[in-house]
Amino acid sequence: MKYYDISMEISEDMMVYKNRAEKRPRREIMAKYNESEMNESRIFMDLHTGTHIDAPFHMIDKGETIETMDIGRLIGKAMVLDLTDVMDGITKSDLVKKSINSGSFILFKTKNSFSEDFDPEFIYLTEDGAGYLRDLKIRGVGTDALGIERSQPGHETHKILLGNGIIIIEGLRLAGIDEGEFMMYALPLRIKGGDGAPARVILAEI
Repeated sequence: MKYYDISMEISEDMMVYKNRAEKRPRREIMAKYNESEMNESRIFMDLHTGTHIDAPFHMIDKGETIETMDIGRLIGKAMVLDLTDVMDGITKSDLVKKSINSGSFILFKTKNSFSEDFDPEFIYLTEDGAGYLRDLKIRGVGTDALGIERSQPGHETHKILLGNGIIIIEGLRLAGIDEGEFMMYALPLRIKGGDGAPARVILAEI
């Protein structure tokens, strides 16, 4: 069986949302082998760094926090949708062309996956696209942008999805993945009270 790691590598010079300095991870060396016969370090970073999962609490007061989410909903079949022809926002009209079933977990492969630099005009999911997915009762959605939405007043795309129990994964890397069905293993760090958490996301051929 072939596996694909579709997670971002965490480093101090990685892509971060809107290139904000405060969102850059920082690694501090605590011990070096040539000085203390061990290597040890600590890392400081935003819970929404790189590939990560949004908990409902991120946008919904009193919503589920990351450690209370059902991990079983993050392990199972997922469908990669090739949307590399989309030039702005992913709309309902883009999604109706795809075969999406109720209960599906879908992953958006867009032109975002082909750049390691933050683009303020990244491909995002529009409000009507989110409403369409809500009506289909999908299980979750993953995107190759660092955000599922882009400067939307009221964060409606997030709220439509998270408010209806739809999981959001952001920051996927899908450049080398073809459209099709895979087994997905998406495991967030178990952070008590977390509004989100970094995750390692793996696809396996079925």
